[in-house]
Amino acid sequence: MEKPGHSNRQLPRKERAELLATLKERFAQNMTRHQGLDWAAVEARLESSPEKLWSLHEMERTGGEPDVTGHDSRTGEYLFCDCSAESPPG
Repeated sequence: MEKPGHSNRQLPRKERAELLATLKERFAQNMTRHQGLDWAAVEARLESSPEKLWSLHEMERTGGEPDVTGHDSRTGEYLFCDCSAESPPG
């Protein structure tokens, strides 16, 4: 069952592109967090999941630094965690 108000959470094209660029840069700068994973595969999975992109955008917007930390080979899902050095205020 979908939560009310959650079905249309999609980022505008410009914000989506900016977020993906930020995530790609963070991915490249922190390869020890996700050795053996390929950014193109992560990006393709995110592009097909607008609500997941929305969640990552919200984490980024509030001072978090989401990054890939794993991959579930059974489901194909990529695991993201907030990897900021400090917790955001609030």
